[in-house]
Order: sequence, then C-alpha cells, then structure tokens
Amino acid sequence: MKFEIEFSGHENIRSNHQKTIEITKDSHLTPRGDCIIGVNAKSSCADLPEELKNKLKNPESKVIFSIKAGNDDFVVEGKGHPDLILTHTEDIVIRKSDFICPRTLAIECDKASDLLPRNMVTQLQDPKTIGIFTIIIE
Repeated sequence: MKFEIEFSGHENIRSNHQKTIEITKDSHLTPRGDCIIGVNAKSSCADLPEELKNKLKNPESKVIFSIKAGNDDFVVEGKGHPDLILTHTEDIVIRKSDFICPRTLAIECDKASDLLPRNMVTQLQDPKTIGIFTIIIE
C-alpha cells in the first residue's frame, strides 16, 4: 500500500532534530521547529485512510517513507505499532524512539531530520518547493 502527501517548503526549515521528522498542515513555522521538513501538508494523521491506519497498527508491517524534493530522495524505514493513535489533525511525526502520541505515524525509524541531505534542506527552505512524503507499507 502506498499513500502520498504533498507539502511545501518554508524559509525556517532547519531539519536538524536527531530523533524525529515532521510535516505539518500549518503554514507558519518558527526556527524552533527543527524537526519539521515541510508545511502546508495536504494530510495529517487524522486524514489518513482507515486501511492505511490499520496496516500501521500491525506490528509486523514494514513501513518505508520516501521524502522527495526536486531531484533528491530520502528514504526512512520504521515500524508500526498496535497502540498508534493517528488522530492529530495537523501533524505527522515519525520517530527514532518508541514514543507514541496522536501525532506519531511510526516508531523505531532508522533516520531523523538531521540526516536529510543539506542540499535537500536548502531546497526545502524555498517556499516554492513542493515536496512529496510517501508512505509505503509492505
């Protein structure tokens, strides 16, 4: 199963958080949001199809995230969990830890926003950049 979410860049994107990656439906971003890689996302956790949410709650599911901006592609692997809540109406967060809250989409991910290639971060600092956050569940 595959689901794509379009988002926009923002001048305050820093992408230097060592534990999470976030996209948000919000259009405003302060420099303190250092895990956020995109704003104006078309979907949040609450907006995901029920079939996708059910697959994310299966601990056997392998979850792959592809983040594309321009010619750059960044891939993250993580895990679902039966306790995922998936109800946040603004944000999606993928985490290296096993912390779960309504914004959490996946846990035990192998990368965080600090590993995003710096040329990709530079592109995402342009509000005209359109990125694609793809969720793939095998």
